[in-house]
Formats: sequence, C-alpha cells, structure tokens
Amino acid sequence: MKIDIVKPHEIEDKSFEIISSIIEDQYPDVIIDPEHESIVKRVIHTSADFEYLNNLVISPGAVKKARQALQNGAIIVTDTNMAKSGINKTHLARLGGQVHCYIADEDVALEASQRGVTRAIVSMEKAAKLDRPLIFAIGNAPTALIALDEMIKQGKIKPELIIGVPVGFVNVVESKELIMESGIEYIVARGRKGGSNVAAAICNALVYSLVER
Repeated sequence: MKIDIVKPHEIEDKSFEIISSIIEDQYPDVIIDPEHESIVKRVIHTSADFEYLNNLVISPGAVKKARQALQNGAIIVTDTNMAKSGINKTHLARLGGQVHCYIADEDVALEASQRGVTRAIVSMEKAAKLDRPLIFAIGNAPTALIALDEMIKQGKIKPELIIGVPVGFVNVVESKELIMESGIEYIVARGRKGGSNVAAAICNALVYSLVER
C-alpha cells in the first residue's frame, strides 16, 4: 500500500480533488447546481458519504439569501455546542456575524424541566428573541425544527435560512419535511442522515464563499 506524502496545508485541497474525481467517475448522472457545489462537496468532505449527492436538498433561493444575511452580520444559531465549535468563527466575524448556542444555558435547562419539554425547544424560543438576521443550523434535535416550524406559523420568527440536518430516528424525517414546507429557505438532508458536523460544514461552506481563506 502506497501512502501519499501530502503537506498539511495541501490535505484539504487534495481531499476535494479526490471527491471531484469520485463524483465524475462513479456518479456521472448526478448533476450538481454550480451554486450548490461547494456545499455538497464540503458535506461529503466532512462525512465521507456520497449519498449526500442525492439527499441534500437546497431550496432555490437558499444560497443567495444566506449569503446576503451573512454579509449583513447574521447570527447563526446551533442546537449543539459541537456544531458551534465546528463553525469557523474567525471568518464569520470578518462578516460581522456570530454563533450562538443556548442548549447548555442554565435558564434553558430550568425552563425545559419545568415545562416538560426538550432543551432544544426552549433554546430555539430564546434564539427567536434575537434582533438580528438569523440562520438556524440544526444537526441533532428534530424538536428544534418542530419548534421553529411552530413559531414560523405563529408569525413569531422568520429566519433567513434553516439548515435542517438532524440525525436519528424519532421524528427526524418528519421534522425535516416540515421545514421544507414552511415557506422559509432551507438546506435539508432528507432521511435519517445528518449530524452536527454536517450542520457546521454547511455553515462553513456558505461563509467560505464570502471570505478569502
């Protein structure tokens, strides 16, 4: 077995070359919208899962609206600290943006316990009070997506974009479908796949498209 000697700063570029080559050779019938290409490939880079070629669904205006929001200093709200930690906050800050995650806040935990609901629900309600353009990146909790859908229907919130990629089995598929019918721009991984790493990868792809690395 031959091991390629690759310099540290070249590893990511090499990875994307391999991804492009595999797509060309093994998935010749898949056509990726050029506007979506960096997102799809970064998700594959993060997950090593080429099924995202088919199950990552991006609404027609999602990328444009997300980029505009980021350029206007949008706040990205995540449902896990893992997703928050995976987002490049240095580059996001160059656009005037921030990342918030309230899932571990004491007030969120207390209210969730008192109401008998998940912390994800309460953290979304807390985020809805922020007076900035909002992008939600949900990689773990379908209840976060359900809460967002309810607040959208009630007119309490109108996010610029919802990234709906929770992984799992209970209400995962259904919550993603709700977001796709919400009238809000979305990037969704249909089915059971996803995760906090996928949510962070999508955010980074959007940020990197606006900031020179």
